[in-house]
Order: sequence, then C-alpha cells, then structure tokens
Amino acid sequence: MSAGERGLLVGERRRRICELLRVEGSVRVDALAARFGTSEVTIRADLSLLESDGALTRTHGGALSMPEGDQPLNVKQLQHHAEKLRIAEAAARLIRDGETIILDSGTTTAEIARRIRALELKSINVITNALNIAALLIDIPSVRLIMPGGILRRESNSLSGPMAEAALGTLTADRLYLGADGVDPQIGVMTPHVGEAELNAKMIAMSRQVVVVADSSKFTRRNISLIARVEQLHMLITDRDAPAEAIDQLRLRGVEVRLV
Repeated sequence: MSAGERGLLVGERRRRICELLRVEGSVRVDALAARFGTSEVTIRADLSLLESDGALTRTHGGALSMPEGDQPLNVKQLQHHAEKLRIAEAAARLIRDGETIILDSGTTTAEIARRIRALELKSINVITNALNIAALLIDIPSVRLIMPGGILRRESNSLSGPMAEAALGTLTADRLYLGADGVDPQIGVMTPHVGEAELNAKMIAMSRQVVVVADSSKFTRRNISLIARVEQLHMLITDRDAPAEAIDQLRLRGVEVRLV
C-alpha cells in the first residue's frame, strides 16, 4: 500500500477499487481495508454501493468485476478517470470563439463539457444528444445549446433514433468530439449500440473535423456497430498507455494522434 492511498475521499477510493477490479478481476474486503487504511465495514459499504450501480458482483469476502461493455454512465465515470481528465483538457484547448461543436454522448465528452465551463469564450454553439452534457452547459451564457429530439437511452443519458437524425439534417459543425467504445486501427471507431451509430454517422457527415476522444482501454475492444472508418477521422486524443503499434498504424493512415 502506498501512503497516498490512505485517507482518500470516498469517490476516489471507489474509483481505485474499480481500477483494481479492471486489472485483477477480483478483490477481497480484508485486502482493500489494509490497502486503503480503513475498516472492513467501510469497504463492504463501498462494494455494496458499487454493486447497486452495476460496477461489480459481490462474493463472499470480496467482489468480482463486471464486463465493461454496457455499464451505466455513473459506473463508466469511475473508470480511467485521470486519463479522461487529461484527454478532455487537450480537447477543450482546440475550441475557439464562434465555433459550432458537437459533443457526442459519453463520459469523456462530459469531461469536455466541464472544461468548457471554465473557458473564457464570448460565444460558441454546442450541439449534443446527451442530457447530462446539456445539464452541464445549460447555465453558461456563452454557450448556445442545441439538442435534437429522439428516444432516450437511459444507460448513456442520450437521445437517438429517426427524430434525432432528422433534427440534425440541416445543421453543420466545425468539430465533432466523438466518444468510442472500441478503437481498431484497421477498422475504425465502434459502439455496441446500432441506433447511436446511425446518429453518429449524421454527426460525422455534418462536421468539418472529427476528433475521437478515447482512453487507451478502448483499444482492446471490438463492437458490433462501426461508427466511423479510419479514413473519416482527423484526430485522436488518447493517453500514453495506448498501444504504440496501433498509434503508428493510425498515423500512417493520416490520423493526427495526440498523446496526453
């Protein structure tokens, strides 16, 4: 146990537990209590809350990890949090006054919205299909918020479907910030959700620049629905743990890759 893991705030301790589960696949209550310098009662309460959020499965004396594919948004927010903050910081630095940007649904794009709150801008247009992102920007005077209608998918707080696609039909944007559930340097960006992939295709078609924001864990996954081919991507912002071979392949195929 490192000294820095004692006395953590509750949210940070639970994020660390999720990270340990992702790496090791299982955890024990007694080992976690020793690691974080807290009681087993406290750790059991952490595991119970994380189980109710869908982040893990409780076992006798510990917990097992859950597949990452379709976890609730509040669980995904706990995963790779530091990496998402760095990616969002780099992504937000691209934004200029007067631009129209699209923020796709996702935990990393939500962090970009939080960064926008701190930017000194006179006026930008933000198009988003995510209710949580809209809530983050609703009180910012410099942001003109545009939302399509659609059918709500509660796991991601996002709207999609024919109504959402039709609402985007007459709009254009300077830049799309596109989240991803899977990144493959040969195939492109993928998601397990067919409806959202169709809406993402509309977003790509209406945007001058497509910027993928995805932490390095997304390189280990493949999904059923292709969002964008590699040739449709202009930039990828990811963390430095991304596989070097995949990064080299993307760069060879014309994608600007920024490692943070």
